[in-house]
Formats: sequence, C-alpha cells, structure tokens
Amino acid sequence: MGPLKQEAPGTGYGSRRAPTRQRGRRADWNAREAARALPQCPRLREAEPSPDAGRLRPGPLLREEEAAGREPHPCPVALPFHPGRLHHREAKEFFTDNLWGTLPCSWQEALDGLNPPQLATLLLEMPRKGEVVRYRSVWPLTLLALKSTARALAFTRTPGFQTPSEFLENPSQSSRLTAPFRKHVRSKKQHEIWRLGELVKKLSDVMGCTQVVDVGSGQGHLSRFMSLGLGLKVKSIEGDQRLVGRAQRLDQELLQTLEKEDRRNTQGVQTGLRCSPHHVVQWVDSTALCEELLLPLENSPPGGARLLLTGLHACGDLSVALLRHFSCPEVAALALVGCCYMKLSDPGGYPLSQWVATLPGSELSYRLREGACHALEEYAERLQDAAPGLRTHCYRAALETAIRRAQPELRRPGVQGIPRSHEAKIEQYVRHGLQCVGLDPQLPLDAAALHAQQAQENRVVAFFSLALLLAPLVETLILLDRLLYVQEQGFHAELLPIFSPELSPRNLVMVATKRPLGQAFSVLETEYS
Repeated sequence: MGPLKQEAPGTGYGSRRAPTRQRGRRADWNAREAARALPQCPRLREAEPSPDAGRLRPGPLLREEEAAGREPHPCPVALPFHPGRLHHREAKEFFTDNLWGTLPCSWQEALDGLNPPQLATLLLEMPRKGEVVRYRSVWPLTLLALKSTARALAFTRTPGFQTPSEFLENPSQSSRLTAPFRKHVRSKKQHEIWRLGELVKKLSDVMGCTQVVDVGSGQGHLSRFMSLGLGLKVKSIEGDQRLVGRAQRLDQELLQTLEKEDRRNTQGVQTGLRCSPHHVVQWVDSTALCEELLLPLENSPPGGARLLLTGLHACGDLSVALLRHFSCPEVAALALVGCCYMKLSDPGGYPLSQWVATLPGSELSYRLREGACHALEEYAERLQDAAPGLRTHCYRAALETAIRRAQPELRRPGVQGIPRSHEAKIEQYVRHGLQCVGLDPQLPLDAAALHAQQAQENRVVAFFSLALLLAPLVETLILLDRLLYVQEQGFHAELLPIFSPELSPRNLVMVATKRPLGQAFSVLETEYS
C-alpha cells in the first residue's frame, strides 16, 4: 500500500486562528484571552498516570477549565510529557543526555527516519509551493495536538504580501530604494529600512509628529533613509561611539552623492534643504529616564515637539526602555521591532504587564527566550534544501560526548572557529572542537562510536526541529505581554507583520499611539507609500 495521504495536520484548526485576520495582518483580538491561553496551552502538563497506558486522559488543567465553566482549549489532549523539556535541553546534549529517549515512543516512531525535507513539510508544516503533503504513517494524536496548538496560538508572522515586490527584478537590490541609499546596505537591511521607514513616515503624518527618535540606530541606515530619503527630522541615538562615527561618515558620503545628482538634474528642479540625522552618543537604560531621548531638536516648532520613537531590532532591554519612555507626555507614537529576547533582564524585562505577571506558568527561562529568536522560516528552507550544514548539529552533539569524557565538569562550552565544519570528517571536527575548548586534540577517540552517532544525524535534526516548533509561541507570549503593558496604561497598540519573515525573522512591529488610530491603521498596512 502506498503512503497514506491526508490533509496537513493542523488545517482543521486553521479556523481557530480567528484572533488574527485571514491574511495575517494585524492583532485584532482580545489580547488578555490570548495571553491567558498561551502559558496554559495544550495541556502542557503531563498526563496523569493511568493503568491503561494506551489511552489518553484529560490532564488536571482541563478538568479545572471544565469545573470553572470555561470552554476547553481547542486541543484538549494530555501530552505524555511536558513540551517545555524540548527547550530545557540543547541539541548538543542529544547523546550525553539521551534526548531521543525522552520522547514518547510513538513520537520516536513517527519522526525516526524522516529526512530534512520531510521534517520541514510534515513537522514544521512548511512544504514547498505545490508540494502534496503525504504521510507514510498515522502520527500519534499527541504530536498532532502539539503541532496544531502551537500553530493556532502563535501570532501569525505572514505579512500582507507573499514576495516583497521590491525584489522581483533583482533579489539583492530593493527597487524601492535608489542606488545611493542601497550603497553599503545588504538586501535584508534594504527591505527593513524601506518597510519600517515608510511605516514611520505614515504614522508620523497621522499622529502629527514633529520629530522621530531612532534609538539603537547603529550605523544609521534607517535614520539616514528617514531623514534624507523621506524628509523627516530625525534624532539618532546610539551608545557605541565607533558606530556613530561610521554613521556620520556615511551621512556625508550620501549627502555628497545626492548633491552630485542634483547638479546633473537636467530639469532644473530645485531640491529642498536636506538635513542629515542628528547623532547622539548615549546609552539608554531601561530602568531610568533618558532626558536626551526626549529633548527636541533645535529647529523644532514652538510649543514643544511631538516625538515618535522607533527602534529597528532593539536588542533585549532596549525594547523595554522604549516601551517605558512611551508613557512620557512628549511621545505621541511608537514603532518598535524587538529582538534578542534572551538578553531581557530577569526580572524586569519580562513580564512587563500586570496581567501576564499574575498568570501561573508564565515564566520563561533563558533557553525558551533564546529559542524564540531562531529563524523558523530560514531553518525550514535549510531543511527543504537538505543543507549540508545541518549535520553540524550532530557533530556538535558528538563533540559534547568527547568533552565530557575528557573533562566531565565542562558542559556545553562555546565552540567557535571551525570553518566549513560540515565538510570535515566527524573525527576531524571533534579534534578541532577539543582544541577550541582548551583540551588535548590528540585524545583517543572511539571511531566506531562516533560513526554510530553520525548515523543518527536525522534524529538530531528532528529533535532540534521539534524544539523549534515552539519558538513562535514563545515570541507571541512576549509580544502579547508588551501589548498588554501598553494597554494597561490606557494607550493603544497593535502588532503588525511588516517584513518578509524569510528575509527578517523578527518581523512584527508594535505600533503604539496615545489616541486610537481607527481606520487610519489600514494606511500603515499597505505595502506601497
């Protein structure tokens, strides 16, 4: 009999994604109910011991919901183990801690033997365009339940466009930016500064802002586009003096280029006075008010400035600082894209909202927050391509066994500086890795054991993919906590997938305002200015 053909698991719950628009554009749901569901999600508790081990029984949380008269979760299945364990262990411990053995036997049977493209299609539910989803066996209900629940509760990261229109002609050059603005800027950053810059411009116009403050501006690519490309008054704040110096040099280079273009303008069109960003070297603390951030520029209109704060991938607590400064009366709007959730202070960086802080089980460990930063779409593409670099997961896990055999107290050390590691033999990788962590690279190795481990390469990748399945769910909880934090202060906030997730994995922008935008929000959602 041929492979069993069935609908992709989780599609039956697609309609449960009602909290988001069908095209995945904005967070248009009751954020408190969504936040309540996340930490309690699919019976993320272990099933109760049962004399009939072959049957699934409701976990204690489900009965609590029934007793309280609440509608059960869309996936009322008690899982045979806590999914949080997937993130409490790293793939590098696959062999030392027998991580494959921690999975239920039925999950092992379903996942064992799947190659990387099959993992992308069946487990991560990211098939290639036009690919027919086929299962070689019936998967256990608990595994399907975890997939469906993780997908149903996670905030959609799909923008309103399938392929960024600016790259249809050239995948490395955005057609929305002229050549001077593309110089020194990679295609990913080109996409980001155009999309966020346009959104900031529209938001500034709608809210009547007089000045934009770009916090954590780095080399100033976004600030430069907003000021010299979109005509906004921009203050650029960055704590690293070297980056500020680089940004100022790039400003001057761009100004000279634009002036040359003006002189070559045969139409004789007079351009207005161009103003570069005003750069400030300043670290912004999430626990204290930064007066420099709130100071208006010298040429601000009388009556005080109306500020719009923005941050493109504001790292860790920098996002928290922007959210806290938003409550200042000088600030009218905020457009924030966060990243590096593992760098959030604990406590202080999460949770921010009182609502999430009171929810049992809402704590997020470092590893959970670090996992939320992984690029799910990019990894699925690597799986579909069966990228040779995937074997590095297995190599690193094999190296961990050698490290612990040589020095048991040394656990999970960072290993850097192994170029093109996927092209090396496993013995070569392990010896190089031993040297990197300060151990003797000539230690005797069990070649047979290493090759037996290498034979489990697909299992290691499957375990890593399983853990990655929960990454969007963790990010959703962090972002919903921020959304609630803003709303608890009486302000208005929306979440919008603004970038292509294949180009920019952290693609959700929080748009916050002091007054409701109403229908004006739809203007921010459009791709074109």
